[in-house]
Amino acid sequence: MTSTHSTGTDTGTDTGTDTAARKAPGTPEGPHSVPPFAVIPGAQVQQVLQGRERQLVRLVEGTYRLHGDGRTLNPPSYFLRFPDRPDSRIIALPASLGGPHPVDGLKWISSFPRNVAAGIPRASAVLILNDPATGYPYACLESSIISATRTAASAAAAADRLSRGRPRPLRVGFFGTGLIARYIHTFLAATGRRFEATGIYDVSADSAAGFRTYLEQHAEAHPAPPSGRITLHTDPERLIRTSDLVVFATVAARPHITDPAWFAHHPLVLHISLRDLAPEIVLDSANFVDDVEHCLKADTSPHLAEQRTGTRDFIDGTLADVLAGRVRVPEDRTVIFSPFGLGVLDLAVGGFVHGEVARSGELNVIDDFFRDLRRYG
Repeated sequence: MTSTHSTGTDTGTDTGTDTAARKAPGTPEGPHSVPPFAVIPGAQVQQVLQGRERQLVRLVEGTYRLHGDGRTLNPPSYFLRFPDRPDSRIIALPASLGGPHPVDGLKWISSFPRNVAAGIPRASAVLILNDPATGYPYACLESSIISATRTAASAAAAADRLSRGRPRPLRVGFFGTGLIARYIHTFLAATGRRFEATGIYDVSADSAAGFRTYLEQHAEAHPAPPSGRITLHTDPERLIRTSDLVVFATVAARPHITDPAWFAHHPLVLHISLRDLAPEIVLDSANFVDDVEHCLKADTSPHLAEQRTGTRDFIDGTLADVLAGRVRVPEDRTVIFSPFGLGVLDLAVGGFVHGEVARSGELNVIDDFFRDLRRYG
């Protein structure tokens, strides 16, 4: 997808936020002065984002619209891999977001699966926001929460938009029960999704049991629990066949679900982890992505389907196409949403967090972070 950076002219795209609260330190046309540099820790990030799920879904949808209109830059991610730690990686996601709240920046996110055995999260991340006028970074934010939030908001948006015109899913199944699954459940519940039944499957019995406890506690805390009857599955086929909405949130490196017959009831599939499904299943379904060029690489399931067929004709469109009404979601086929994860979404959510913290007066500015700013001393 070809895209260009916007100068920030507001064309009316609704991102669901207050313009004044989210204004970046400068714009390409504004005064060229070095912005103050702030650090925003995870506690502040979580405080800003918690309870604003509906607003964040609107923000993510607005960002998808900007991306679909070519008002972003989202170059390929860079993967730093380690010969002595082949299961680990650190990923750089540079991006530039145009529209009414322009910002440039970079997410730097690591994935070290062995952390789980040590009792700490697999992923950690920071987000750097850069001033479009000067290029100077003006904020460093803890970003594992931002990353999980934009992923869950994207999933909730897809669950809504891709199910319109189809029977509303009444049974949800979570295949993989880590942090991302928990965030997705939170966003589905907060945006009004109610299910008669929730299924759980994970190769780790402890993880599955922990997720079930989370669902039960969530139900106790809410007068209208969204999960319905909770079932812990030991058979992945049974989970899929009994779910109208299937959420894949695993750490799978290669396809492990291979039988298209498991999807004969034509569920909506949120393929968040990207590498769970064999090409046969992808090719037997209607496929929507966040960005075609990004998703069809790095041996994702759609990429393997492209390698198998030599064509991209099995891609029905992007979520931006669905939002704009350019494509129709079929009612009589399995529908798969495979989001690669766009850096512009991190910038949108991170910019929102920065604006809210700044407006509260609690921005932790690091005095004299940039030194020797006089060109000739």
